[in-house]
Amino acid sequence: MTENRHKKLGLSDEQVLEMYRTMLLARRIDERMWLLNRAGKMAFVVSGQGQEAAQVGAAFALDREMDYVAPYYRDMGVVLAFGMSARDLMLQGFGKADDPNSGGRQMPGHFGQKKNRIITGSSPVTTQVPHAVGFALAAKMEKKDFVSFVTFGEGSSNQGDFHEGANFASVHKLPVIFMCENNHYAISVPLSKQVACEKISDRAIGYGMPGVTIDGNDPLAVYEAVKEAADRARRGEGPSLIETISYRLTPHSSDDDDRIYRGKEEVDSAKEKDGLYTFASYLREINLLTKELESKWDEEMKEIIDDATDFAESAPYASPETIYRHVYAE
Repeated sequence: MTENRHKKLGLSDEQVLEMYRTMLLARRIDERMWLLNRAGKMAFVVSGQGQEAAQVGAAFALDREMDYVAPYYRDMGVVLAFGMSARDLMLQGFGKADDPNSGGRQMPGHFGQKKNRIITGSSPVTTQVPHAVGFALAAKMEKKDFVSFVTFGEGSSNQGDFHEGANFASVHKLPVIFMCENNHYAISVPLSKQVACEKISDRAIGYGMPGVTIDGNDPLAVYEAVKEAADRARRGEGPSLIETISYRLTPHSSDDDDRIYRGKEEVDSAKEKDGLYTFASYLREINLLTKELESKWDEEMKEIIDDATDFAESAPYASPETIYRHVYAE
């Protein structure tokens, strides 16, 4: 009998099933978007396949009624966990007027939803890091108990925005969690050509904050690390850097041909460690994920995604006369 690891972390059976369901929904929406892109119905897709375990494990460790998240463009698992719906995500994929992220004005993956405390992201990579640090500064100045959580890729950890944000947050002991989703590729550049250090988390010592590297395919390990960082932040002890190791199972985007820079065998090997499947195996072994429940969820998700696709595809685009809104002033 497999040990109930989640109980030791204070997670109920219902919570870990909800974690898996959120991971699965993120994967299924992502897969549908790729099909829509290939059918010529959706112009551009940035995928998070292979990273859902880290995203959802982290989101469940936060206070989803109070904390703020500054996600990067692959974070479908994070935004679903924080309250975005399949319809919301499809509206942004199709670029429709009712897209809650930007009213169809931004590329897909530029998440932002005020009611769910999802901080609007900017297009240049890593600019979400100083944004998240600013929210954490506001929490400290206004003596509020929320934590700011920001994600980015390992390639982004080389940008000045990361280093400046990390330094400022450490000096001022701000309640922010930096989570690097290391998926081994910055577009076509492998990790070995991006950094000379063994781990991205090694960089934490230079800023006087704790740094830890976690198996990003294990949502429970990520949950534990993020929960510890959040508790630390709420105690006024400052930021933390968490690195999650997973693998980008799809090309960088729908416009990328990854066969140019990596082999099929490498990708197939990574699929064997995919957190969606390894976490499902854990839940089956402890008799939580039954065949009946899996069949039920399969039907439910097909209905949810079919509905979201039809709803978003038939929704109106923004009218041309609105093009100058939200640029300078009304």
